[in-house]
Amino acid sequence: MEKNNAIFREIWKSLREKLRESLVSVLPVSLLVFLLSVTPWVDIPGKELAVFGGAAILLVIGISLFNLGADMAMTPMGQYIGEGLTKSRKLGILISVSFMMGLLITVAEPDLAVLAGQVSAVMNGTLLILTVGLGVGLFLLLGVLKIVFHADLTSILLFFYMLLFCLAALLIDSGKGSFLPMSFDSGGVTTGPITVPFIMALGVGIALTVGGRGASENSFGLIALCSVGPIAAVLLLSMMAQGDLTYAVPDYSMEAILEEGAGALLGAKLLDVGKSLVLIVIFFFVLQALILKLPRTKIIQIVIGILWTLVGLVLFLAAVEMAFMPIGFKIGAQMADFNPVLLIVFAFVIGNVVVLAEPAVHVLNNQVAEITGGEVSKTQMMLALSIGVGVSIGLSVLRVYFGFSLLYYLVPGYLLSLGLSFFVPKLYTAIAFDSGGVASGPLTSSFILPLVIGACCTLQGESAVLDFAFGVVAMVAMTPLITIQSLGFKSVMSVRARDNAAIRRILSASDDQIIYFE
Repeated sequence: MEKNNAIFREIWKSLREKLRESLVSVLPVSLLVFLLSVTPWVDIPGKELAVFGGAAILLVIGISLFNLGADMAMTPMGQYIGEGLTKSRKLGILISVSFMMGLLITVAEPDLAVLAGQVSAVMNGTLLILTVGLGVGLFLLLGVLKIVFHADLTSILLFFYMLLFCLAALLIDSGKGSFLPMSFDSGGVTTGPITVPFIMALGVGIALTVGGRGASENSFGLIALCSVGPIAAVLLLSMMAQGDLTYAVPDYSMEAILEEGAGALLGAKLLDVGKSLVLIVIFFFVLQALILKLPRTKIIQIVIGILWTLVGLVLFLAAVEMAFMPIGFKIGAQMADFNPVLLIVFAFVIGNVVVLAEPAVHVLNNQVAEITGGEVSKTQMMLALSIGVGVSIGLSVLRVYFGFSLLYYLVPGYLLSLGLSFFVPKLYTAIAFDSGGVASGPLTSSFILPLVIGACCTLQGESAVLDFAFGVVAMVAMTPLITIQSLGFKSVMSVRARDNAAIRRILSASDDQIIYFE
């Protein structure tokens, strides 16, 4: 009994800490929306503000429960599978399981479901999800091989990003360039709240078991590769797409959702998340019975953690669909009509704070701080991510205003980020490319994307949404690569400056200070 009470107290302590972190994360976004509602720039009715306030509370609870569940279940599951399969010394089983887990976890990813729902007018949502899942599975398999054989991440990324831009050129040449922004968005939405904890922990488990020099550095990079796979897969799928490419903007009105009722929405999300998580759970327990053989106490902890994850994700997704999507669309449309320049400034500000509310960001920051032994702190990571996401959303609205191709951002942006990778410690490069996928989470696809779609409808018309509004998730995924590697470059230059200063002091020392012995 005393042992059970101690466990309960520990869980309650963790939950209180998660609630505090979630409140700090969601509060800035919520305050910005409420402050905006009292300005002449947007007109948000009192009823919608009340629903938004309630949804913000649900969001805090949902993120807290999800983060608790990730700590108790998703992260340990990934690490146990990574360690257990690596210790079995059967490479075939390791890569086969990695492929299947990549596929199943992607099908379970809520971000992808949000994107699929918003592009269903031009592409079959189920086909899109399966295609992205295959892309993640194949590149997770590749990432595992990279860890096992200690391959260089920079070289792999350089090759595959060059391949992506070749595919992008072929897509444009085929006359289907409108699919390009959506294809790059698919890479960002794939690495969300379910994928990140599991895949990062899988990498850590394999890397630490394989060992060798730079085991900690070797554990990063799986998220980066799993962001590349979906882009390549959707680019290839888009080349084969047939029919009319006219995009129909979804109904973002809050009235349609409120008519169904909060209970119906929660029930639908429970069914969606439940169906997704059950695939992962079944697969894990098959591995438990055949290979892992974990003790009963750890299994109980994982089961409890899965329940927290389920409840947290249901509340999170219901909150964003109930209020954040409609409010985001309304803000974008009305502010673009009032003053587009003001919207660009607001987009930068909201981008700085929206990343705080992404559940997977906190998982990544904890993992980075732990793996690097504090060399890269949570504060440094959050600052770099916030600035990067703010810049990316501001630039995305600027692109909507002027109406130019996404490639004008992506080509120089990725060339710069890949170029930086040759001048910074490899650890920073691996963390940066992982961070790009993590920053573009469910709040980006369900609040920022509708905001940019609303702005595009006002500035360019609904027919231009596929060309100019989509691509914001890809931008959010790209800019952290530059900001975080800039941290690494600054670190390298600081060390070099200190070394040069020390050498100058030694060389400038007078001979009188030297003691000679006869």
